[in-house]
Amino acid sequence: MNRIQKQFEILKQKKEKALVGFVSAGDPDMESSLKIVKAMCDAGLDVLELGIPFSDPTSDGPVIQRSSARALAKGTSLKKVMEMTGEIRKHTDIPIILFSYYNPILAYGNAEFYRDALKAGADGLLVVDLPPEEADEMLSQWEGKKLDFIRLVAPTTPKERMKRIAEEYSGFLYLVSKVGVTGSAGLDTGEVGTHTAALRSVTGLPVCVGFGISTPEQVAAVASVADGVVIGSAFEKLIEENMENPELVSMMGERVRGYKAATLI
Repeated sequence: MNRIQKQFEILKQKKEKALVGFVSAGDPDMESSLKIVKAMCDAGLDVLELGIPFSDPTSDGPVIQRSSARALAKGTSLKKVMEMTGEIRKHTDIPIILFSYYNPILAYGNAEFYRDALKAGADGLLVVDLPPEEADEMLSQWEGKKLDFIRLVAPTTPKERMKRIAEEYSGFLYLVSKVGVTGSAGLDTGEVGTHTAALRSVTGLPVCVGFGISTPEQVAAVASVADGVVIGSAFEKLIEENMENPELVSMMGERVRGYKAATLI
């Protein structure tokens, strides 16, 4: 049983839902980013999504786009993200998911990425812009299946396609809460429940829901129907608004504790 499977089993026994937190690696700089991530892990984060900065993050809203741009401006590269992953792994045993667009991985080398990600201590990968029909280009170069390949499922995805995706991927499924980009407003928890139920009808994998979740109340509502709640833009907004604040690291820890409390069922 890998870290992702183990974490969801532990949470199920404790009657908790997973708090999955996303931040762009290297934002606002590598040193600060590492401190922020460690504080998040210490405060109760269940799964870390570590974003690999990319110049054209088309699926992301303006908050995460700006975080990626700041990280790139500070010289953050995929190699440095691997090094950061290794440092985080020394600090915590929670699952680490690398979150990326395909271009940085292709440039790095598919086989090399798989090897180095495992060596650094990563547990999974989510590639935003690599559909199932094209994924074999990458997966065929992986020497094994030790790295969970996690898939996004849209609210508009037909049930038959949901079933196909669920059969081909592992770890957990990331259900997008609504049509749009990360951080956009208009979360409808009723619709989230409907889409989650449809996805659960075709898979036994945990279902985590993200996009547009920013308040403890929204976390609690989503946690009532899903196995996990993914938060990204709200964390990055806190970083963006407090980059010069010496209390940023402790503020991030407090924010995580507030969200985590809302996942208890």
